[in-house]
Amino acid sequence: MSLLVVGLSHRTAPVGVLERAALTGDVPTRLLHDAAATATVAEAALLNTCNRIELYADVDKFHAGVAELSLLLAHHSGVDLEELTSHLYVHYEDRAVHHLFSVACGLDSMVVGEGQILGQLRDALAKAQEEHTAGRGLNELFQQALRVGKRAHSETGIDKAGQSLVTFGLEQVAAGAGEIAGKRALVVGAGSMSSLAAATLVRSGVTDLLIANRTPARAERLVEILGPDVARTVDLAKVPEVLADVDLVISCTGAAGVVIRAEDVAAAVASHTAAQPLALLDLAMPRDVDHAVHELPGALLVDLESLSHAHAATPGAGDVDQVTRIVADEVSAFGAAQRAARIAPTVVALRAMASDVVAAELGRLDSRLPDLDERSRAEITQTVRRVVDKLLHAPTVRVKQLAAEPGGASYAEALRELFDLDPAAVHAVSGTPVGGTPQPSAGGSR
Repeated sequence: MSLLVVGLSHRTAPVGVLERAALTGDVPTRLLHDAAATATVAEAALLNTCNRIELYADVDKFHAGVAELSLLLAHHSGVDLEELTSHLYVHYEDRAVHHLFSVACGLDSMVVGEGQILGQLRDALAKAQEEHTAGRGLNELFQQALRVGKRAHSETGIDKAGQSLVTFGLEQVAAGAGEIAGKRALVVGAGSMSSLAAATLVRSGVTDLLIANRTPARAERLVEILGPDVARTVDLAKVPEVLADVDLVISCTGAAGVVIRAEDVAAAVASHTAAQPLALLDLAMPRDVDHAVHELPGALLVDLESLSHAHAATPGAGDVDQVTRIVADEVSAFGAAQRAARIAPTVVALRAMASDVVAAELGRLDSRLPDLDERSRAEITQTVRRVVDKLLHAPTVRVKQLAAEPGGASYAEALRELFDLDPAAVHAVSGTPVGGTPQPSAGGSR
């Protein structure tokens, strides 16, 4: 497997670019299929969150893979390739694995250590499996990334260092608009992030909560979970009207355009009687709240851009170094296991060839000594097999050890050349044709 990652995130692109590049509707699915259909790609997966878009692919050519995936990202995001390229990052082989494991641990998140990324990675893998674009390679890689992420959270205090975007956002709101407890709040949206926001508000002491969503049934289900004594639904079309009746708004929808306009916020502020400003926390990408709200007196807008600046000023977590070491160890172990797995078919093919040679020679012995008694034949058979096993033991054990080291693939090639192994026999063991393209596995592939 030759892993390639091409993507952009809050670390390489300003919020304005991320907002324009945001993939919504059926665009992520079409991008995933187009990536898997390119000539250089055997498997593909897409990690698409509010602050990152990353294509993971098993490629047979590095430069061609980078060019094709970059072009696809530009085409499906609608951002000009020349502009997008300046914000893209590329990782390959072990560096790509290191990046994915770091993402899984929350080291690459806007809020370091946040745990939501594990669910997003799980969703990315499930989507690739559902669309049959991920095969055995990406399945194993993403499953290992999820295990590494869980290990980081269970063995270190990274959870204490990091928070969810919701929690961190509410801290920024509280700093500018007073304590969350007792506020009247409105949550726009009923997806995973909005549901987390609503639950966090209730835990923070909000007892009067409105939920508005494009699909009323989803809003009603969220109210049932939170409790009708705390939450109730409101028609999405009435959001401009109820802005004046709340102290805090959290919005996170999948809408392509602005959901809360500046003029509606201005009108709400004009009739707002509370001493604190009307606070709006926008966690959507592209943004839900008009950027012009930043300039309105009496309103406090906290969005992904301001969260990014705020988190950059916070001190680093004490456990980040420990998690970084975990990632490094796991990347090394994963790479060694992958390299060892690559030589396994060659070793199996070598032993199969040796077994065929033994069988042929024993058959020849039978034809030349047909009167040989069964006891003698059994002893000769065992002796010949023991000799072959002893001759092969040391080189096969050693080649597995060498193959686990960086650059170990050359040892498998040397073994094939030295013993003149049939390439078709080697690929038959690994389940791939001589051309090298993986066959569909139980997990699905293109």
